[in-house]
Amino acid sequence: MTIQAASLLRFLRTVHGWLGIIVLPWIMIIGLTGFYLNHSRTILSWISGPDFAEATLLEHPDAAAIDLHAASLVAARYWPEEIPREVKEVTYHGFAAYRFKKPSGYVIVSRDSGHYYLKTHYQRYTYAPDDTLVHHKYYWSTILGELHVRGWIGDMFGRLLAGITAISMVMFAASGFFLWWMPRSKRIKRLFGLSSGRRAT
Repeated sequence: MTIQAASLLRFLRTVHGWLGIIVLPWIMIIGLTGFYLNHSRTILSWISGPDFAEATLLEHPDAAAIDLHAASLVAARYWPEEIPREVKEVTYHGFAAYRFKKPSGYVIVSRDSGHYYLKTHYQRYTYAPDDTLVHHKYYWSTILGELHVRGWIGDMFGRLLAGITAISMVMFAASGFFLWWMPRSKRIKRLFGLSSGRRAT
């Protein structure tokens, strides 16, 4: 092996090693979330908490029908610095409700009982009419799906990390191939040369 080839081999080993360290967390994330995407029902049965019977909230001692003004007072307690972008009458989980859309999420208030939901992109909190938290749910499909696509949760980096990881993985694979190829290149070339010569005779 020439001096130039030995130097190139050392350089590739260094690059390959550092790339392995850089992409390792995202390789694990992509692998684990990819496993989830192929077996979502099984995984969700492991990590999801028990369901909550929301119909029981209609029988809560403090349950009472409320109007839009009372519902708006509830919504104002959450993300108070944000003005609702939309206020709409909806049916949510089978309940007639007022839905307040804010930049950070939704406040959804049942019209018949006064219980309400605080809903973001990744989780939901359910409160009884007396403001007691009775249920908390993570949206695992959204969380794990974003991890798989972006390598991160949220829009802070957009798809930047996913792009960097993809490029790094290509470079990792390419440098690994050259590390395998360079010490064997002469033998492989001789092998193919001999086999070609045999076919030609």
